[in-house]
Amino acid sequence: MSVLEEGSTLPPFSIETDGGGQIVAEDLHGSPAVIYFYPKDNTPGCTKEAIAFTEKAEEFAKLGVRVIGISPDSPAKHDKFIAKYELNLTLGADPEHEVAEAFGVWVEKSMYGRKYMGVERSTFLVDATGKIAKVWPKVKVAGHAEEVLEAASQL
Repeated sequence: MSVLEEGSTLPPFSIETDGGGQIVAEDLHGSPAVIYFYPKDNTPGCTKEAIAFTEKAEEFAKLGVRVIGISPDSPAKHDKFIAKYELNLTLGADPEHEVAEAFGVWVEKSMYGRKYMGVERSTFLVDATGKIAKVWPKVKVAGHAEEVLEAASQL
């Protein structure tokens, strides 16, 4: 499956979140959202990305934009990750990687010559109508939250 493209409709999904919550794709209609996929809680790049989005949380909120991070980690792991770094965002649990597959970011990866399946760090900006407004595949963490905030301010 290929990565969702700009102009695509948000695929249907239902996902458990930190704090015992749940997000259903339909809940996002009516306001813009940032959905970012990351490999694993408490790893260096993923932690930097979550902190960067948290540092911009108030600015996203002023624009009416929800920020949702999704990884294969469980809601309980997300709760610990949020508490440890005082994160201000919603984290979705995708242990069966169904949502990652729907977005086209569950891919074959390679590390030290070993091939395995995993999440490709990617971000999707969804407009208020449920359309994908912008896609950032293969995200590099440095400066990424700022770039996403800038794009969100153009919606």
